Amino acid sequence: MGSGFRKFCLQFCCCCCVGDEDDEDEKQPLVPQDPLEYFNREVQKRRDEETNLWSEPGDPSHSEREDDRTLYQLLQARNKTRMGSSGYRRLSVDIEAMRDTRREVRDKWKTILENLGFMAEADSLLNVSAGASHDRMRNAPAARSLLHTLHTETSIFSSREPPPERYLFILDRLLYLDIAEDFLAKARRFYPPCDDSDEDTLGLGVNLPLLLARVEAMNGGGDESERDDGNMTD
Repeated sequence: MGSGFRKFCLQFCCCCCVGDEDDEDEKQPLVPQDPLEYFNREVQKRRDEETNLWSEPGDPSHSEREDDRTLYQLLQARNKTRMGSSGYRRLSVDIEAMRDTRREVRDKWKTILENLGFMAEADSLLNVSAGASHDRMRNAPAARSLLHTLHTETSIFSSREPPPERYLFILDRLLYLDIAEDFLAKARRFYPPCDDSDEDTLGLGVNLPLLLARVEAMNGGGDESERDDGNMTD
């Protein structure tokens, strides 16, 4: 029973139907008890989105894609590791390696957009929040076709992994602005396709199985890295 119906009963009903209402709505107030805490949490969430550049921005569990799952597990493992330990430092290096790879892709997109004259708008066009939904896209089929073309005919992405879904939403915006074909032409010119060895040289490849193995080893090893640090200081 919704809150609107409850208000209606309170105003116009002489019966006790309101008494049958459970107290779930009262347990979850629309306005948080601590607005500042809510605001800080939302700011942190947005900062995390901009830092991690999730490939599936609409997946709050970060488990649908292997690369998102790997990064999320690395972050979770680091949260459980003593700061300053060798394990913490190794995890930080792996996390930054994945973030750097994602930033490199984003920087390529920004370079093309700025070359097309969107210097002031590039960051806004590239921003994809967790609330992004396929239902709100204006031309999803055409955007997906362009994403596939960029993945197979340019080096704007790593060819070893599926292209991040976040760029599907960006392409939908470019289609709406009627600059998608111009963007594709620039991408072909600036970032022609390269083979796997070239990707290794450019730093576009991340060994996801290796990173996952490290996380699993650390989760199973408990405080082994901390013990190692203790032995080093003895």
